[in-house]
Amino acid sequence: MHMMAFVQQMRSPRLSFIQTVVSLFLGGFALLSSYWCVGKQKVPKPLCTPTKHSNCIPVPGVSNTSNIQFFWETGDDRFVFPTFHTGLFIICEENIYSDTGDEKCRGFYTLTPAMMWLSLTLELMYIGLLLISCTLLSVQLCIRTCCPSTQRWGQLLNAFAAIFTVLGGLLGMVGHMMFMQVFQTTVSMGPEDFKPHSYGYSWAFYIMLEVLQPQLWWNFHE
Repeated sequence: MHMMAFVQQMRSPRLSFIQTVVSLFLGGFALLSSYWCVGKQKVPKPLCTPTKHSNCIPVPGVSNTSNIQFFWETGDDRFVFPTFHTGLFIICEENIYSDTGDEKCRGFYTLTPAMMWLSLTLELMYIGLLLISCTLLSVQLCIRTCCPSTQRWGQLLNAFAAIFTVLGGLLGMVGHMMFMQVFQTTVSMGPEDFKPHSYGYSWAFYIMLEVLQPQLWWNFHE
């Protein structure tokens, strides 16, 4: 008895609206982030310049390199390992030609196969369907407050909101899996100036994943 009351309370329109708004906020925030994947690249050390004095190959005549002794480097000593982080829209890489620690960014679509556009489209459709669901739930709350006699219309709106949420969650999951495939393809077959030495998925990827899973489970069991 108490369990049924608890479940009924958890499925209340107000709580469903709050859950959808939180999912929309977190999903939109993660979608715009450039921290879906992070890692390091392995590139040969650049030549030293007036703005680059460490982790570089000494060049005679360049300032602050006169005291550097030339020696043969082998193995990984010949390389630098700049960090990078990427999202659906942009990829930012550590600038190895400067000691200031700044980054250079470019569009991630310039590195990826055409399938990336399908993944991005699915993720945007997920956010759009979630926005529609949020709008329907807000209208249901207004109907429930202002016109209690039309409760049936509110229940109909709630049903459509659940359908849009589940559909959006499914599209988001497919888009997520496609992004994983696209990124791994880019790592193995991408351009020469993007060759990750090591990488892993970051917080924005997992936030989106954690937003999608409860949505699908809850709405399928509602």
